Amino acid sequence: MNSSRPHVHQFILPQRLRRRRALFYSSVLLLTSTATWFMADLLWRDGGITGLEWLLLVLFVILFAQIAVGFVTAMLGFYVINRGGDRQRITRTIDWESEDISLASTAIVMPVFNEDVSRVFEGLRVIYRSLEATKKLEPFDFFILSDSNKPNQWIQEEIAWVELCKQVNGLGRIFYRKRRHQINKKAGNVADFLRRWGKRYRYMVVLDADSIMTGEAIVKLVAMMERNPQTGLIQTAPRLIYGESLYARMQQFANRLYSPIFLAGLNYWQQQDGNYWGHNAIIRVQPFMEHCALPDLPGSEPFGGRILSHDFVEAALMRKAGWHVWLAHDIEGTYEEGPPSLIDSAKRDRRWCQGNMQHAWLIAARGFRPANRFHLFMGVMAYVSCPLWLLFLVLSTIHVFNQVLDQSTRVLGVEAYTQIFGRIIEIPEALVLFIFTMLLLFLPKIISVIATAQRSADAQRFGGRGSLALSAVMEIFFSSLLAPVHMMFNSKFVFFSLLGQGVSWVTQRRGVEDGTDWREAIITHGGQTFFGLVWGVSSFILLPAFFWWLSPVLAGLVLSIPVSIILSKGSLGAHARRIGIFLTPEETQPPHELSRLTQNLAECYKHMRPIEALRNDYGLLQAVLDPYINAVHVSMLRQRRQSEESRDWFSLLRHRLLSEGPSQLTTKETLALLLDAESMIWLHEELWRQPSSSLAEWWRLAMRQYNVLTAAPITALYR
Repeated sequence: MNSSRPHVHQFILPQRLRRRRALFYSSVLLLTSTATWFMADLLWRDGGITGLEWLLLVLFVILFAQIAVGFVTAMLGFYVINRGGDRQRITRTIDWESEDISLASTAIVMPVFNEDVSRVFEGLRVIYRSLEATKKLEPFDFFILSDSNKPNQWIQEEIAWVELCKQVNGLGRIFYRKRRHQINKKAGNVADFLRRWGKRYRYMVVLDADSIMTGEAIVKLVAMMERNPQTGLIQTAPRLIYGESLYARMQQFANRLYSPIFLAGLNYWQQQDGNYWGHNAIIRVQPFMEHCALPDLPGSEPFGGRILSHDFVEAALMRKAGWHVWLAHDIEGTYEEGPPSLIDSAKRDRRWCQGNMQHAWLIAARGFRPANRFHLFMGVMAYVSCPLWLLFLVLSTIHVFNQVLDQSTRVLGVEAYTQIFGRIIEIPEALVLFIFTMLLLFLPKIISVIATAQRSADAQRFGGRGSLALSAVMEIFFSSLLAPVHMMFNSKFVFFSLLGQGVSWVTQRRGVEDGTDWREAIITHGGQTFFGLVWGVSSFILLPAFFWWLSPVLAGLVLSIPVSIILSKGSLGAHARRIGIFLTPEETQPPHELSRLTQNLAECYKHMRPIEALRNDYGLLQAVLDPYINAVHVSMLRQRRQSEESRDWFSLLRHRLLSEGPSQLTTKETLALLLDAESMIWLHEELWRQPSSSLAEWWRLAMRQYNVLTAAPITALYR
């Protein structure tokens, strides 16, 4: 740790923090022990515990402990919020009303990879304008760090960047960088930025392509970093926004309503040992560069090699170096978007699963703080628990089947008795345990609903008490149906990872488009449906009582195809919004930044698109044909010395492009031409110089159409 740093402010006394953590862990232990006692008693009553029952008991303890962690975190958060908030939080270190803290140089970096250009640059425009409105724009620079590997995308980003700079007077403040080699994905993209320009800035605010942060939120983050020189990273809690499909709207409603108590509870026990979620966070650049370089893991993918999920590890490395990592859970004005459908959510989970599984290597890494080890462990368990749940349910089924086949053994039935605190109660003996588990799963949600409904103003922000209650009931219903589907998805992902199958980096779909069609749903969920049917029918034949116990899980699997389709529909999402279902405060009382972004995007998407024949290679068309765009593009390329062989190759590609059209070139060849300044200049000159008869029909069409299109260009940012 750098010895030249100023005096470290003590947020909370160590013994008090120890007491908080003792409360947290002992509560988890108490709840898990109680549930384990119920379960062991249940298994023991048949005259002892068999080997299968021991295995069931061990799985139960592991899985229930995870439920208890969530429940205790939520209860601690509810306790804190009910008392007016935790005094030990990073946002309390500044009196926003009376203090005006000077800010330091800060880079706002937005890594992008084949994202919707209009969404990226309009989002950045909103952030820029919002910061400008605070009158504290001076210390901030903006960087769009592109890893896009599609020719069209690249040129559209360049054009959008130039237009944005012109329109907001951001030249010299907003920068665009296209990486030639996309090494190590997002972490490598940010690392490349730090190597080139990091020393110019004291802080960087890391965004995702769909992130929105208000100027006020960013200014507060910088001010908090300035006030707390021992802090290396502050993570905000972004709200989910712009959900169009029923699935996305449900997710953002749940995020907005339930997350405050969980986040407050998380901050209560973790304090300065917080975590990093990869975006919407501010980072102190120097210690990050000095201490947070990601190591390569031993072996090869999927468990070895480069670390896919970098954020948890970077937080642990920052803490290992002695810097604080905080969660600013109560700071407003920070947003992101979620996946539009269950299948898109699963695709994202596939990527995250491998990244989190890699963290198993690091749980015992030397020098990490216990809280960071716990974060890494819980990240692993978020995925590993799914196959464990599946195994637990399958073993439970086998156990019941064994009991049915063994006529001497008692099976589930209402005649069974349960003893609670010495009182004999005539109910199914497993019901008490079931109710206890459901209580831990759903009580935090119920408390959140009741607490919000008690405050009239807050309830109105969710559409009123009626809408709030109905939305919560629907959310609980659908999330219960989706839980077994997620279990099956993640079990498959973990299994594939164990088999050594890696993942590719794909762009996350954010728009609702047409939703999931029947073909995609059947291919994706067909196996789950079949598994649920076989499981259900065999259970019902052998023991109907057990079938009804399993019915919530079976219903989710059997109905996965229609549920996945219904939840992905944008039309149903829009209808739900009209009738007040799944409303969030960001919709009923949208902040200025979100309103402005909505208006801007609506304008952008009105622009005329190129005709279909030109659409796929429109970026290349512009870079070659348009003198202004050609000049912008060439000015951003590095001049490279070419060998004789590469000159001949480029010459061949250029002539082929003009005489045969872009469809005859591969994406790799097109990208090579776009990277070569000499070729781009030559192509522009020759296109206008050569007689049209020597050009491909595609270019002749492009030259005729471009004059029409440029009257109302399709690229973003025209107002």
